[in-house]
Amino acid sequence: MRRLLAGLGKVMGARTPGQAAALYDRVVALGRAPHWYLAGGVPDSVTGRFNIISTVLSIVLLRLEAEEAGIAPSVWLTERFIDDMEGQLRQEGVGDTGVGKHMGQLVSLLGGRLGAYRDGLATGAFDEALVRNLYGGTAPEPRALDHARDALLALRERLAGQAVSAILAGDIA
Repeated sequence: MRRLLAGLGKVMGARTPGQAAALYDRVVALGRAPHWYLAGGVPDSVTGRFNIISTVLSIVLLRLEAEEAGIAPSVWLTERFIDDMEGQLRQEGVGDTGVGKHMGQLVSLLGGRLGAYRDGLATGAFDEALVRNLYGGTAPEPRALDHARDALLALRERLAGQAVSAILAGDIA
C-alpha cells in the first residue's frame, strides 16, 4: 500500500479512467463468479461480495505494484474502486455526511487486505489471511477454503506470467 500511495502523487494528473474502468469491470466480474459462493463458501451477501471483489482486486493490485509500469495503473484502479464504492453507498441511501466516514473505512479495509495478503503470500500464511479478510474471521469448511485459496493462487500465477499491458487490457481470467 505504501508503494501505491507513494505513486499517487506522481500520477494524479495522468489518469486514464477508461483503462482503469475496463480492468475494474473485469475484476468485479471475476468477483461475481458463482464458484466463489458455491464452492468457495463466500457468503452471498453485500459483505461477502465486497470481500471477494476486494480480494480479487488485491491480487491484481499486488501484481501491478510488482513493476514500475504497474504503479500508476494500480492507483487508477484503486481510484475506480473508491468511485464505485462511493456510488454503492449513495445507492444504499448513505448521505453526504456519512459517505466520508464509510469511504475511509472501505479504503482502510482494502489497504489492510493488501498488507495481509502480501504478508500471507510471503510467509506461507495465506490461508489465515483469507479466513480473516475473506471470511470475516470465521473459517469456512476446509474444502471451501481450499477452493478459494487455489483459485486465488491460480489467478496470481496467471497474472505473474502476463505483461502489465495485457493485465490493463483486462486479460486477467
